[in-house]
Amino acid sequence: MFTPGALDDEFYRLDGEIDAFATSLEGYVGVDRWYSEDRTVRNSVYYFTDMATVKEFSAFPQHLEAKEKYAKWYDGYQIVISEVRANYGDGRLTTALNT
Repeated sequence: MFTPGALDDEFYRLDGEIDAFATSLEGYVGVDRWYSEDRTVRNSVYYFTDMATVKEFSAFPQHLEAKEKYAKWYDGYQIVISEVRANYGDGRLTTALNT
């Protein structure tokens, strides 16, 4: 999740390339995106089947480039890597895990 700063064309180019790479990975499950209610914080939650795919995703050259330049675009960020142990609901909310 991140607090956006000045997002420019380079940010959107890299973001698109990173997203396209993620979706091309065999272990890709999906992504959920949201904004905080006041629109000051954004989040993209990528789901993968295993840590090997997470590592492959994080080593993508454009991802590494974006990581090096994050301070140019973000006023703050947090990365969380976690394991989904369960997922359930009534089926009326579409997310990456129940499409």
